[in-house]
Amino acid sequence: MDDIVKQAMAKWPNVPHCFGWLALDARGNWRMRDEAAQRAGAPGDKLANAALVGFINRNYAHDEEGRWYFQNGPQRVYVNLEATPFIARTDPTQGFLLQTGEALLPQAAYLTGAGALVLQAGEALAQLDDRDLEQALARMELDGRPASPEALMAWLENGAGTLALRVDERRLPVERIAADSLPRRFGYVQNPA
Repeated sequence: MDDIVKQAMAKWPNVPHCFGWLALDARGNWRMRDEAAQRAGAPGDKLANAALVGFINRNYAHDEEGRWYFQNGPQRVYVNLEATPFIARTDPTQGFLLQTGEALLPQAAYLTGAGALVLQAGEALAQLDDRDLEQALARMELDGRPASPEALMAWLENGAGTLALRVDERRLPVERIAADSLPRRFGYVQNPA
């Protein structure tokens, strides 16, 4: 957390929290949701200012209830999550990167019925950006052999066999999971109120 944020929190400790104004979409974009966007249930405007996005990324955390927020000076701006608290992208040198720019070395992998790949490393739970899914699926093995798209679809339907994701030299087991069970299982709130 930035020092300037810590100083503001100490100076103004009782600023009310803000809900509904900031969202993280399933591609890792921060979105500002003004009153019109909130009323319409719209995703909001994508934030493109690199300094602002960097400030949000550095001051992104969660509370004890599993609600993720951006600490904006003394105010917590709670984040609506389209998917998971983090979004991952593939990177040729790091393997996987979070939307915050941090490297992610997965310890667990999950595949939802809709084919979304979710990676976990410690406290970080990240759905993979769908634009990178094809590249990640090419790293899948079913029972020790490269998994074809047809084999992956069959595995999603019946769970027969052992699916693994190659990450560096490791074979990370992949577990089937229902997308709607992710918040409960991993203790996060998608739409804090």
